[in-house]
Amino acid sequence: MSNEDQEKLNNNTADNSANGEWEEQTAPETPEAPEAPEAPEAPEAPAEEISVEGALQSEVAQLKDQLLRKEADYQNYRKRMAREVSEARRFGLIETITPFLQVFDLFDMAMKAADKSDNIAALKQGLEMILAQYGKTIDELGVQKFDAVGTTFDPQWHDAVAYENSEDVADGIIIKQWNCGYKLGDKLLRPARVIVSSGPAKEEAAENDSENSEK
Repeated sequence: MSNEDQEKLNNNTADNSANGEWEEQTAPETPEAPEAPEAPEAPEAPAEEISVEGALQSEVAQLKDQLLRKEADYQNYRKRMAREVSEARRFGLIETITPFLQVFDLFDMAMKAADKSDNIAALKQGLEMILAQYGKTIDELGVQKFDAVGTTFDPQWHDAVAYENSEDVADGIIIKQWNCGYKLGDKLLRPARVIVSSGPAKEEAAENDSENSEK
């Protein structure tokens, strides 16, 4: 091979190498596949809202606890008051009954004496003792006995069992008493059972009116 041919061959080889490098450099790049979009994250609540909600929940829990405690205290108070009222009633009953035990004892002694003796004077004396003891007992309890004979009939204090005509007593005045009344302070314990005057008979009153008119 001549020098000229050898040079041409070298030149062609160089050209081909250059063209190959150019094609390699200028060859279009293969587009990459797009990445899948990431799922959006849930927005986080502000720290201020979380703290307010927690504070409210804590306050509600405290209020519930206080309510339960108050309810328990109230139930205990009701039970304690019920016990105290029951004790007060029992104490009042004891204080009321105890003074009358002596009266009952005297009645028992009088009944036994009546079975063994016909002495009326002794029996009467025993009854007087019982009556005196009874009067003393009700006085110690603050009970007042009141009589109604001669007073004006008052339905708040008297119980009228009958009405009778009377020439001497005006209408509405109590002329007889079956049972006396009892009161404790201003509180009526038992009204007096009485008979009330209805004044003169109507026929006589009419005659008197006619006579007065004739005059």
